[in-house]
Amino acid sequence: MKSFHQDWLSNIRNDSLAGLVVALALIPEAIAFSIIAGVDPKVGLYASFCIATVIAFTGGRPGMISAATGAMALVMVLLVKEHGLQYLLAATVLTGVLQILAGWLRLGTLMRFVSRSVITGFVNALAILIFMAQLPELINVTWKVYAMVIAGLAIIYLFPYITKAIPSPLVAIVLLTVTAIGLNLDIRTVGDMGNLPDSLPIFLLPDVPLNWETLNIILPVSATLAVVGLLESMMTASIVDELTDSSSNKNRESVGQGIANIASGFLGGMAGCAMIGQSVINVKSGGRGRLSTLAAGIFLLLMVVFIGDWVALIPMAALVAVMIMVSIGTFNWASFRNLREHPRSSNIVMIATVVVVVATHDLAKGVLVGVLLSGFFFAHKVGMVLHVGSKSEDEGRVRSYRVIGQVFFASADRFIGSFDFKEVIEKVHIDVSRAHFWDVTAVSALDKVVVKFRREGAEVEVIGLNEASATMVDNFAVHDKPDAIKKLMGH
Repeated sequence: MKSFHQDWLSNIRNDSLAGLVVALALIPEAIAFSIIAGVDPKVGLYASFCIATVIAFTGGRPGMISAATGAMALVMVLLVKEHGLQYLLAATVLTGVLQILAGWLRLGTLMRFVSRSVITGFVNALAILIFMAQLPELINVTWKVYAMVIAGLAIIYLFPYITKAIPSPLVAIVLLTVTAIGLNLDIRTVGDMGNLPDSLPIFLLPDVPLNWETLNIILPVSATLAVVGLLESMMTASIVDELTDSSSNKNRESVGQGIANIASGFLGGMAGCAMIGQSVINVKSGGRGRLSTLAAGIFLLLMVVFIGDWVALIPMAALVAVMIMVSIGTFNWASFRNLREHPRSSNIVMIATVVVVVATHDLAKGVLVGVLLSGFFFAHKVGMVLHVGSKSEDEGRVRSYRVIGQVFFASADRFIGSFDFKEVIEKVHIDVSRAHFWDVTAVSALDKVVVKFRREGAEVEVIGLNEASATMVDNFAVHDKPDAIKKLMGH
């Protein structure tokens, strides 16, 4: 009961107003993403309404906004072009099923492998993409558009000094719309983006054959949509966690995204996921609970269906001003200062993530590159933390080696290179009580060390293996197996 009150009733006024602001910002983006995907604007608008409404109940991150997105739209283009809308709706339903399976398999916990540098790069790249998406509205336009955008930014940043009772982005949209209508300004409006739907969405089954051929067509697209959607949603959830100083349930969010996409597909909408831009707008406007997400979806539907004629009059300049505010607020400006303070490897990961995302307009590729680089630098760093010391005993007849650190694929060569195989001795002790053997590469390295010493006529004893390392050695080592040794030595 306490959780219900916290999520739905603790912030009713701010959640409702924030949802209204988000709904206004969602309209042009949903239309634009529909155009990118090659479908009618109502497909994106129905999707945004449906996903936002459903995720308010099923999601694992209160206050996060999910709807139709550009990253998902780009994946759909070829499917729509070659097979049409009905196959897209079927792919959307299958995307939801795959996301539910991911949630049940608890794949949301994989977010812990995404480093801070990757998240910073993701955020900065997204801020740049949000700003770049506004450029078409700022190129080859009259001075009136620039004046409206500047006025909008002024209202957004200055109005909070007067009062914070009403979100300043909402004030900016209302005032600029009234000004544009009152002065009869000839500038681009929401209505110029495309026709708004005039009816409520209805339940329908995708009109596709239920056979293996259909599955072969939609499965690759659905799998890609599921991965891109979950990746963007998990990253956005982490960012909203930080903005609100709270936590979220990533596995529940995965299931929630799946349920929302299934509903979207059955109501004539395209697949979607969390939107960092709109989520930041929601948080900056005071939205915190599930009510803000629900309000965004409901206001969106009410506005486009019942007062679409008025919504169509909103100048795009007003929404551009809001999105520029989002871009400025999203970018991690401290990352510039951190370039001098953070390790070079962290900076490389962050910059690489930004460059790949901005160059490809694909958030998944950027994050993948960042994660791979983080893994490479981590393995290299840990691989260097390995020390092998030795001392001579029993008047030079015995050599004792003491291994300290982690032995795995990145440190295996250093491990082998730390032993002197040409020393003439009778017996070798290798103490690994302060070491750990992580993989088959490490076990193979131990095999090579033992076999090389034996080849030189020395007796070898490995002591101090911890339980996990001993299990690896028992399962994969060959230095105590005569037949395997002969093969290893080339006999």
